[in-house]
Amino acid sequence: MKTPQSIHDGLFKSFLTVPETARDFLEAHLPDNIKQVCHLDTLQLQPGSFLEDDLVPYYSDVLYSMETESGAGYVYALIEHQSSPDKHMGFRLTRYAIATMKQHLDAGHDVLPIVVPLLFYHGKTSPYPYSTNWLDEFDDPELAKSIYSQAYPLVDITVIPDDEIVQHKRVALLELVQKHVRQRDLLDFADTVVTLLLEHYLTEKQLDSLMEYLVRVGETSNLEALVKTLAEQVPEHEAKFMTIAEQLEARGREQGLKQGIEQGIEQGRLEGEEFGRQETQLSIAKKMLSAGLDADLIIETTGLSKEELIKLIN
Repeated sequence: MKTPQSIHDGLFKSFLTVPETARDFLEAHLPDNIKQVCHLDTLQLQPGSFLEDDLVPYYSDVLYSMETESGAGYVYALIEHQSSPDKHMGFRLTRYAIATMKQHLDAGHDVLPIVVPLLFYHGKTSPYPYSTNWLDEFDDPELAKSIYSQAYPLVDITVIPDDEIVQHKRVALLELVQKHVRQRDLLDFADTVVTLLLEHYLTEKQLDSLMEYLVRVGETSNLEALVKTLAEQVPEHEAKFMTIAEQLEARGREQGLKQGIEQGIEQGRLEGEEFGRQETQLSIAKKMLSAGLDADLIIETTGLSKEELIKLIN
C-alpha cells in the first residue's frame, strides 16, 4: 500500500518529469536573473540519484540540465518536493547541489555548473517555517557566511619566509622541512633544525616520523653527515640519531656491494661475449686456411690481427 508521501511524490513526478511541464514550472518560478542566462528549450531530464562514500543513496526528486544563452556551460534546476517541513532542508538542498556538481565533473566537464535548488512545498503548516539558506542553520550565520562565501584559507608554505616559520613553535619543524625537502640540501639549514629540536617541541613519535621522512624523501648531499650533526648537537636524542646513522652506513655498504656484484656480472657477460666472438673468428680462419685462401682475405674477413693468424699457421 502506498504511503501518503509516496502518493504525493508520484503525482509530483508524473508532472515535473515531463520536460514541457517542467519548462512551464521553471518559467514561472526560476529567479529572473537565472532565467536571463538559461535556455529553457534545452531542458534535459537527468538522473536524480546520488551515491555518497558510505554507499547510502540519497535522492533529489527532479533534476534538469539546460544550456546557457551563450552556449557555454550548464545550469541545473534541482526541484525538491516536500509535503512536510524539514528544518535542515537548506543543508539537504546544498548536499544535492554539490552532488550534482560532482556528477557533472565525473561526466568529463572541467568547469563547475550552476545548480539552482528549488523547493516545492504543499504541507499543512503554512507558510513554510524554515529558512532554505543553509547558512542559517549555523549557530553564527554571519561567521559561516564569511567562510563559505569567499576563498578558503590557504597555507602556502612555499612562500612563507623561514624566519617567520621558525616562530610557529610546535609546527615549525614540519613546515620548514616540508618547504625545503625537495628544493634545498637539508645540510644547509641543519642549524635551524637543531635549534628547533632543542626547544623540546616534538613528541617521540613526531621525531620518529620526522627522521623517517628525512631518510625517505630528503634531498641532501650527505644524509649520514646530517644525522651525525643532529646527534652531536642534540644530546637528548643522540642514541636515536646514531642508530639511524649506523643504519644508513650499513645500507650504503649493502648498496655498494650490490652494485659491485651487478657490475661484476655485467663485466663477466661482456668478457664471455668477447671470448665467444674470438673463438668464432678463429674457427672461421682455420677453415679458410684449410681451403688455401689468401692471408690478407682471411684477415679482412675475420677481423683477426696478422699476429693472431700467424699463430694459427704455426
